[in-house]
Amino acid sequence: MGEVILDAAAMKRTLGRMAHEVLEANGGSEGLVVVGILRRGYPVAKRLAFTMTQIEGETVPCGKLDTRAFRDDSPPPQTDDSEIPFEVGGKNVVLVDEVVFTGRTIRAALDALRRFGRPARVWLAVLVDRGHRELPIQPDFVGKVVETGRDDHIDVRVHEFDGDDEVVLTRADDRETALR
Repeated sequence: MGEVILDAAAMKRTLGRMAHEVLEANGGSEGLVVVGILRRGYPVAKRLAFTMTQIEGETVPCGKLDTRAFRDDSPPPQTDDSEIPFEVGGKNVVLVDEVVFTGRTIRAALDALRRFGRPARVWLAVLVDRGHRELPIQPDFVGKVVETGRDDHIDVRVHEFDGDDEVVLTRADDRETALR
């Protein structure tokens, strides 16, 4: 029904390229930590951190961030599933999400991240940038830019949740046709 934008092999290559870009921007892995936004941003973040660890031969820590309590479009949850088992203060943080769209999740993530300390810098890395920002937020590292209509849908499938890895674009027109 949708168009596969990235298959598993392309996702792996894309994350490899992004890992090199992050390491180059940081001048290596020193002082670098990765934080993935729950839900699907976290598996992407783990892969990015693992790839950088393989490249540098030095562990790049990775944590997960729950942004739900900082969203402006839903009631706060009863739990916080964040796990950041390392110091964020003074570090260069790579904040990772699978897709950037309006920018609202990233805004919430910046607020949530502040609870863990004051980073020296925060970079944003996304697997897919689909445009249509409502806030002035732009990623520093992008796997793939995909031109979409506002009502189109990007589905990032990760093995951890979906059993396979791929990015699928479903155009709004295709969804409407399928519903008929």
